[in-house]
Amino acid sequence: MTIQEIIQNSIFTKQQILENKALLSEIEAVIQCLSDAFKAGNKVLFCGNGGSAADAQHLAAEFSGRFYTDRDPLPSEALHTNTSYLTAVANDYSYDVVYSRLVKGMGKPGDVLVALSTSGNSTNIVKALEQAREIGMKTVCFTGSTGGKMKALADYLLNVPSTDTPRIQEAHILIGHIICQLVEEHLF
Repeated sequence: MTIQEIIQNSIFTKQQILENKALLSEIEAVIQCLSDAFKAGNKVLFCGNGGSAADAQHLAAEFSGRFYTDRDPLPSEALHTNTSYLTAVANDYSYDVVYSRLVKGMGKPGDVLVALSTSGNSTNIVKALEQAREIGMKTVCFTGSTGGKMKALADYLLNVPSTDTPRIQEAHILIGHIICQLVEEHLF
């Protein structure tokens, strides 16, 4: 594959998002959900694995730091950033519960869990979503085209119309940046 073909594939995925009225409407709903949560004094927690963990941490930092506006921080955190916790729970219990235990310990009704998985089938993410719903948190799922197992646990499903992991991740960060920018504009 050539450089130009890879870029064209990325543009094609983003063009499909641009033309998908249902997905654009869902993005708007997520912007409202997160804006409402922050206004009410709630927090937004993020989780993902691998590249999706990097994206989760990136988006959490956009809220807790700043995006465009010099403003107060918004309470958000990526759940994988405490490596001592992550390795202890993975070792003592199972990697499958590293996020659900933190959601149980940190989450409260009105908080939001944003979960990222290109397949939508990561067991530790699915368990975190189950725990979040049990608590009464809202759930936002960034996935690929099918939504995987996460689809049934999503209050808001942002399923990128692709099965190609790099293209899905590129679209996740685009959608995440749109959400960060417009939430910030709503609040400040």
